[in-house]
Amino acid sequence: MPDEVALDPTTPGLSELERIADTFVAPSKTFADILRNANWWGPLLLLIVFGAASAFVVQKDVGFDRAYANQLHSSPTQEDRINNLAPDQKERAISLGTKITMGIAYGSPIVVLIVLALYSLVLWAAFNFGLGAQTTFPQVFAVSMYGALPYLLLNILIIVTVHFGGNAEAFTYQNPVGTNIAYFMPDSPGWLRGLLSALDIVKLWSVVLQIIGMAIIAKKSISQSAVIVGIFWFLGVLVAVVGGAFSG
Repeated sequence: MPDEVALDPTTPGLSELERIADTFVAPSKTFADILRNANWWGPLLLLIVFGAASAFVVQKDVGFDRAYANQLHSSPTQEDRINNLAPDQKERAISLGTKITMGIAYGSPIVVLIVLALYSLVLWAAFNFGLGAQTTFPQVFAVSMYGALPYLLLNILIIVTVHFGGNAEAFTYQNPVGTNIAYFMPDSPGWLRGLLSALDIVKLWSVVLQIIGMAIIAKKSISQSAVIVGIFWFLGVLVAVVGGAFSG
C-alpha cells in the first residue's frame, strides 16, 4: 500500500461526511479509513434519499406506465412477445411490468445492497484466496458501498433531465441519461447498445474507485487490484452484450 495512504494510528479517523466528500476528491483517504472502521451507513443513506427522489420525479413527470412502455419499445423481442398476447393477457402483463418497474425504482437501495453484498463476497474470496490478502468481508463491502457513490450522479441527472430537461417522453430505466454513447444510439443493434452502455462514465468511475479501494484494504498494488476487479467488470460487459443481443 502506498505510504501516503498507510494507516497512522496517531491520526484521528475521518467523519462520515469527510469520507463521503473524500470519495470524490481524495478516495485514497476514504478507503484507508475503512481499515479503521468499516461502516457504510453514509452511502446507503444517500442512495436511499436520492433514489427515492428520482423515483418520485419519474412517477410524477413520466409515469411508470410510460417508463415501462418505453422500455418495451427499446426491446423489440420483448415488445413483440407482449403484443402477441391475447388482449386480457397483454393488459395483465403490462400492468405487472409497470408495477415491477415502480417497485424496482423505489426499492433500488435494497437491490443495490443485495447486488453489492454478492459482488463483495466474490471480491473478498478472489483477493483473499487468489492474492493471499487478509481483508474482511465488512471492509470489502464498505469499499463497494463507497465505490457506488458516483451513482448518485445518475439520480441527480434523472431529476434534472426529467423534471427540467424535457426528457420525460423517451425516459427508460435501462439507460436513463446520456452518460454513455448507447443513450444517443437507441436504434442500434441490441448487442452494441449493451456494449456501449457498459462503457458508461459513471460505471467506469465506480470501477476505478473499486480498484483503488481494494488495493488499499488488501495491501496490494493497483495493477493487481485492477486485474481482479477488471475480470469481474469484463464479465459484466459480456452479460450486457449477450443480454442486449437477445433483447434485440
